[in-house]
Amino acid sequence: MSQILVPVSAICWVLVMIGAIIIHLRHGDAKPVVGNLIYLALAAFIAWGRFGPESFTG
Repeated sequence: MSQILVPVSAICWVLVMIGAIIIHLRHGDAKPVVGNLIYLALAAFIAWGRFGPESFTG
């Protein structure tokens, strides 16, 4: 079951971080965007690693 839930939650986290970046930029806060980009990259890496052509799970 976790083989499906982990990448799905990572994709949801990517969408949340994209929304957070948009909100921060609209409000003029540039500093938190760096942290959001780091979390976005980590979540995208996990989603790609689980759903990608050569997944981590084998």
